[in-house]
Amino acid sequence: MQQLIEDKLLILSVLVILAILVTRLTKNYGVPALLLFIGLGMLAGSEGPGGIDFNNAQFAQSIGTVALIFILFSGGLETNFESVKKGYKSAVSLATLGVVLTGLFSGLFLYYVAGYEFKYSLLIGSVIASTDAAAVFSVLRAKEMSLGGILQPVLELESGSNDPMAIFLTAMMISVITLPEKPLYEYFLIFLMQFGIGAVTGIAGGRAIAWIMNRLDFLLPGFYPVFVMAGAISIYSGTALLSGSGFLAVYLAGIVANKYEYQHKTNTTRFFEGLAWLSQIGMFITLGLLIYPSKLIEVSLIGILFAIFLTFVARPIAVFISLIFSRFNLREKFFIVWGGLRGAVPIILATFALTADIPAGDKVFNLVFFVVILSALGQGWSLPFAARFLRVTSEKTLTKKVLIDIETGRDDDKTLFDLFVQPGSPACGNKIVELGLPKEVLIVLIERKGKYVIPSGSTRISEDDLVILLADKHEIDNVAGFFKNGG
Repeated sequence: MQQLIEDKLLILSVLVILAILVTRLTKNYGVPALLLFIGLGMLAGSEGPGGIDFNNAQFAQSIGTVALIFILFSGGLETNFESVKKGYKSAVSLATLGVVLTGLFSGLFLYYVAGYEFKYSLLIGSVIASTDAAAVFSVLRAKEMSLGGILQPVLELESGSNDPMAIFLTAMMISVITLPEKPLYEYFLIFLMQFGIGAVTGIAGGRAIAWIMNRLDFLLPGFYPVFVMAGAISIYSGTALLSGSGFLAVYLAGIVANKYEYQHKTNTTRFFEGLAWLSQIGMFITLGLLIYPSKLIEVSLIGILFAIFLTFVARPIAVFISLIFSRFNLREKFFIVWGGLRGAVPIILATFALTADIPAGDKVFNLVFFVVILSALGQGWSLPFAARFLRVTSEKTLTKKVLIDIETGRDDDKTLFDLFVQPGSPACGNKIVELGLPKEVLIVLIERKGKYVIPSGSTRISEDDLVILLADKHEIDNVAGFFKNGG
């Protein structure tokens, strides 16, 4: 028995190590992490060299659910609240109306072109309709894309908040197939509860996390991120028990928590960044283990046609209708179309068909899996090229994730933050002593072309320097003006 446990631990550790090593390909060659991790799972599976026989859809669904809690919360912690305020109307429209339209058009395609039964066509359309937070976050952030305006927060907010609608539509279609006598109004009540309860508990939970963190005094610094992790799990599970959307709640909680300053915020964000990557690895490898590659051949022809229709017809129509009253120009809308990546969420929703024991559930799962792979292959790697082609990129953002943290007391307002020196800013070419920074502001380190410079008063600030400063939190906006273009 002990030998069996050690064997499984060895296999698990080797898979995680391999997954971390191959992530270099995401930056060097633009291969989406989703594909790499799923590929490792398939290689380790029953039809690959690993020979691991795994067909427990319920267990895979559970792993995916836990993984998405950490991925969504981490994504929220790295989402700028001010950008969300500007783009939430467009994101909500995409996450609701856009998902419904995508699912409807996809279902009609499968019914009229593929000849699938109407109910099953709408079920598959519902499953594949949502974009995926794990895929969108990993591609946009791993490639360090700098998008103009509010494009990135809109894409990320859409992918993080469209799960309730996709889950609602999927559960409704499964119920229509298995319990056709259920009245229609019950589905709309479920939908309203999912969104309403999820939004309220998420916003309240995020505020509570920041408030409590500033009033705790743990013995060890490592307890702070662990406490937040438990808080995120509590927000998800508590919301789900109240019949709300736990995924929406945990994502909103991350966004709201990021709005506030709290003790050990940098360490907590860094902790969740690592946890989110570990979650992606575990989730995608598990989903890769669940698939039998030989069965994908059976759905390959219709899968290719369906993926083409979804990418070039269903998604564009849904986006343009959903954003009809937005201020996005044509190029930006086309980029939003191309940025609608499919990933883990559709695959996890497809496992609902397997666990519900509906007829042809495995066919639903295999088709969705195949389309997700094509989406990652066709869209994921090409997003940077699409951004440049459509001219939606922007100058390097002013801030970057600081890699240094300091421990401050609960009443200490000091914090570390960093700013990129933009071309044409007042600081460009000047010595630190000449900048006229407030006396309470200290430049502690400069990152220049990948190397660190210990500054003195005579150190000249250069364009594209990353300047790390120590200052009171209320001074951040004032100090930023020294490093902005035209500030």
